[in-house]
Amino acid sequence: MEGLIMTGQLLLGLSILVGLHELGHLIAAKVFGMRVEKYSIGFPPKIWGIKYGETEYSIGAIPLGGFVKIAGMVDESLDTDKMESQPEPWEFRAKPAWQRLIVMLGGIIVNVITGVVIFAMLKFSYGETFISKDEVNKHGIYAHSLAEEIGLKTGDKIVKINGDDFDDFAEVQGSKVLLESNAFFTVLRDGREVIVEVPDDFISKKIESEEPFISPLEPFIVGEILKGSVADKGGLKTGDKIISVNGIEVNYFQTLVDVLSENKGKTVVTKISRNGESLEKEFEVGEDGKLGFYSESLLQKSTVEYGFFESIPKGAGMAFTVVYDNIKGFGKIFSGDVAADKAISGPIGIAKFFGGQWIWQKFWYITGLLSMVLAFMNLLPIPALDGGHVVFLLFEMVSGRAPSLKFLEVAQKVGMVILLGIMGFAIFNDIIKVIF
Repeated sequence: MEGLIMTGQLLLGLSILVGLHELGHLIAAKVFGMRVEKYSIGFPPKIWGIKYGETEYSIGAIPLGGFVKIAGMVDESLDTDKMESQPEPWEFRAKPAWQRLIVMLGGIIVNVITGVVIFAMLKFSYGETFISKDEVNKHGIYAHSLAEEIGLKTGDKIVKINGDDFDDFAEVQGSKVLLESNAFFTVLRDGREVIVEVPDDFISKKIESEEPFISPLEPFIVGEILKGSVADKGGLKTGDKIISVNGIEVNYFQTLVDVLSENKGKTVVTKISRNGESLEKEFEVGEDGKLGFYSESLLQKSTVEYGFFESIPKGAGMAFTVVYDNIKGFGKIFSGDVAADKAISGPIGIAKFFGGQWIWQKFWYITGLLSMVLAFMNLLPIPALDGGHVVFLLFEMVSGRAPSLKFLEVAQKVGMVILLGIMGFAIFNDIIKVIF
């Protein structure tokens, strides 16, 4: 079922974004009087279609993209039979270069607008909920193995990132740390400040682990108890506070996890506080090192709400941060700090990003993120992408002469080979990650 939910979210998200992207091209072309012959969400074979006016609207069976076919344009169809004749007034090639440029940028512009609108509406609808740095620093951090590798220790209090103050604790695992060069933490340890440097290739290890490297030390009480579990059979109740296990004081959930992991399959003596009363219970820890309950964090979350007009610049900031982070991410790949096979994901990887639960807030967040990624990727100067057409049009506008038809045809073929190669690599990379 989780696989179906992930697939459903991926297909819906991509269909929305591809449909809007191609609609951007279509609207711009029609505004300038160009004839749009086909508009398709998905690639052939066609599974549904309808013709309205001069345009056939259809849905393709391969939901990994889409296209518009504009008369008089060298595109992925490579239908150039009529290109040797004199251009008709309604053809793409008959229009001024600036109009053709707007048509090629139409899809990118719509994706940017879509990303900004989605993020703005998320800010307006949900605001921001986060755990503040000050709340975390009441207790400090739990340093997982990767954090320990770079010199962080459990109990450290992170006060600055790259010398700058911050509020949202999530930033300690964000782009300022993973994508910046020469990143570092300023840490309060035993009453003094310590600088902990983050290696430039740290993001590669972080991607491999697929786990947080830092988490807040988490005071907790017992939350939901799984029916039939060790905790359920042993009489643990929601709201209980676990004080100690085998005489080891348990102030934080991470401490409990570590103690239970060391006692897999063994009986442990647990001291519990319930409604002000101290109790002692024995539990036989499962072979997975668990008792069978969810913890309820006692860390207080902060919430900031935004009005409609406040949410617009906030949404725009989030949207363009995605583009900026993509640029820095490419820089990490080209510098060799991150291997391409670690950083590039195909449809399987994206589907896993959506997750196995359909949560609308998360769905729209990821869709907004993908909208900005789609805009950025399409602007890359690769023939067959919008960015490749933009480069050729800018050359024409500056030089006063258009590239030859033969050149455009060859460039389109080369671009398609590059794109198919990247897509094949991404899908193969997804499969390898699933298998291994």
